[in-house]
Amino acid sequence: MRRPKGCAAVRRVFNWDKKYLYWGVTAFCVVACSILFYMALAYLPKVGGVLGSLARILSPFIWGLVIAYLLNPLNKVLYKNVFLPLTVKLSGKRKTGAPGLAKGLSVLLSILVFLAAITALVYLIIPQLYASVETIVNNSSLYIGKISAWSQKMLTNYPDLRDFVTEKFEEINTNLFAWIRDTILPRLGSFVTNVTAGVYYFVRGIYNLVIGIIVSVYLLGNSESASARAMRLCYCVFGMEKAEKVREAVRFTDKTFMGFINGKLLDSAIIGLICYIVCALLNMPYTLLVSVIIGVTNIIPFFGPLIGAIPSAFIILLVDPVKSLIFIVFIIILQQIDGNIIGPKILGSSIGINGFWVMFSIILGAGLFSFWGMLLGVPVFVVIYTGITNLVEKRLARRDLPVEPEAYADLDHIDPVTRMPVKKAAYEEDEKIAEEKKTPAE
Repeated sequence: MRRPKGCAAVRRVFNWDKKYLYWGVTAFCVVACSILFYMALAYLPKVGGVLGSLARILSPFIWGLVIAYLLNPLNKVLYKNVFLPLTVKLSGKRKTGAPGLAKGLSVLLSILVFLAAITALVYLIIPQLYASVETIVNNSSLYIGKISAWSQKMLTNYPDLRDFVTEKFEEINTNLFAWIRDTILPRLGSFVTNVTAGVYYFVRGIYNLVIGIIVSVYLLGNSESASARAMRLCYCVFGMEKAEKVREAVRFTDKTFMGFINGKLLDSAIIGLICYIVCALLNMPYTLLVSVIIGVTNIIPFFGPLIGAIPSAFIILLVDPVKSLIFIVFIIILQQIDGNIIGPKILGSSIGINGFWVMFSIILGAGLFSFWGMLLGVPVFVVIYTGITNLVEKRLARRDLPVEPEAYADLDHIDPVTRMPVKKAAYEEDEKIAEEKKTPAE
């Protein structure tokens, strides 16, 4: 029996083509992403509030991750170089339990070192810092009077300028007492409320710290297992080629962050210790307070020395203006030593980006995330900058184009045949020679 002529045509109309499915899925994804993006913009404050609440709930685990990440290098060193050889030697022929015992001892000692550092900060430094600040507040009017008298003595030959400075100091002194009388004293009525809020945040901070330490113990004790499970999931989701790229990116990010943070902490501790020793030898006032300010602010790249030097010099200026000038000269010398000798020895000769990008990353990080943005803006930008650089170099190499940035300096164009850069000077010389050949000889 013969089929109708329209059957073949109907079958051709309903013939399935995968490219139409691909276009349809792509169009659907674009529309869905556009709707989600619009909803995200419309409900951005609510989303931010939900994320903030989630971050507060998970803050103990975040603390634990940070503590474990910072203590992981110390934990590895203790495990490989101290406790593992010791437990293997003590166990003799029975070496089955040596790795587990060594891991437990290394985690325990790492946590003890962390707690010892916190204890030293609380019981040794903070009380003296509080005493220094209290002394400054109580003697503020006396310090202002001493500076006013010193300025009058220095400006004896300039009566107009002396009267102007004296007037300004009197105005500052009057405004200070007015601020205490009109602002501080009326708010003493809410002291109980402030104390209650302070106690709440203190207790919550202790809770986050205790839970964070417990979480860090678990993470440090199971770091290899957690890393293995993460890599297994990565290879399962991305496949071999992409998983290798993810692994390299994670390793580079970890190396960048850990090297920068540990290097900056060690560098700042050394700078703070040097500042304390020199200020003690020079008999500077508030030696510990000034040294802590210099050490802490030195963690911030580029702007850190300036941020720490200004309040420190002002604190010393309240007591002794001459010593304040000596302190400024000392800080300039110390920062030069740190920038040219101590810092490069600890952090390496370069962090991979020039000073412009360092300043850009710090300003951007401070604007977005305040202090933590200033502290971590540089390593984050280094990771992003390196990733973009690697992507650009791979695409240039895939197109058989030069990879080095120097090849594009003074560039006129790229030769389409040789794929090599042609410099402006060489191109102009060739044009000149060609023009001379075209000109007929006389």
